[in-house]
Amino acid sequence: MRGEYKVPGGKLVAVDVDVEGGRLARVAVSGDFFLEPDSALEDIDAALTGMPADANADQLAQAISGALDDRVSMVGFGPDAVGIAVRRALGKATGWGDHTFDLIPPVVLDPAMHVALDEVIPQEVAAGERPPTLRFWDWDSPLVVIGSFQSVKNEIDAEGARRHGIGVVRRISGGGSMFMEPGNCITYSLAVPTSLVEGLSFERSYAFLDEWVMGALADIGVNARYVPLNDIASDQGKIAGAAQKRFAAGAVLHHVTMAYDIDADKMMDVLRIGREKMSDKGTKSAAKRVDPMRSQTGMARADILTAFAAHFRAHYATRDSTYTDAELARARELVETKFSNPDWTFRVP
Repeated sequence: MRGEYKVPGGKLVAVDVDVEGGRLARVAVSGDFFLEPDSALEDIDAALTGMPADANADQLAQAISGALDDRVSMVGFGPDAVGIAVRRALGKATGWGDHTFDLIPPVVLDPAMHVALDEVIPQEVAAGERPPTLRFWDWDSPLVVIGSFQSVKNEIDAEGARRHGIGVVRRISGGGSMFMEPGNCITYSLAVPTSLVEGLSFERSYAFLDEWVMGALADIGVNARYVPLNDIASDQGKIAGAAQKRFAAGAVLHHVTMAYDIDADKMMDVLRIGREKMSDKGTKSAAKRVDPMRSQTGMARADILTAFAAHFRAHYATRDSTYTDAELARARELVETKFSNPDWTFRVP
């Protein structure tokens, strides 16, 4: 069996392996990485040989680390990358090419519905009722979406929110607030099986799941890079933030919001933290807009969304899809019982 793993920003690791009596046999690690001294490759193979075939990527990585001394230099890869490649060889971890993704174009909904769908869709992916899914948001009313662990009173100026008619909904993932008015952001959600991020730490999984959009941004002329833990930046500064939620049932939700053309005046009226962030960026004019995607691309928001979808289709197997009536009904139920419920919204007052 053979498995491969390309380290984001690094090198390719390949592993050929057999299984005999429930243990790894005839392990051969290869790739375009750099390793000194040469003899360390034999030590890596030996460390893996005899390991239980059901060992997870972390256990395999620990076995490799324990077999190497401080003189060994691994460049472009590490023990964790080898562990992931082994798990892929055994069919326990998957790569992008192992899946066909549902691709759902922007559908205009109440923004709270999109928050609810971020719970519905990953649960279906975990249950095998939907394949991995990339879906783009569109919405018809303003909303602030706060992170799962944020304090409402610390994040939101209640008077400012009332004045502008902007509600607040708490999402299921961590991270910061999303100031959302129709047309001011580019937001997408990616729901994938846990096997796709097998062996990856949270930080590594952010970079891994953001990798495709770096290419999409390059297509439209934006030189972007991943900034740990959860930001995407260009040469002109931050353009996006990501958030993630792992479901015990076997799925990962990874969603990203990019600023397209935000009214900074209004945002600072509504978000307390927005005032601090804007001052940190040296924004002096109240009339200044937060518009990195519009100003850096010169493209309409709809055209950027189309370009992103085209890039994803060009690199991965996809099928066009949309929401089912059952999914929308379940999302509406969650909006009513959870996401509009003060017990959820103010669980961190």
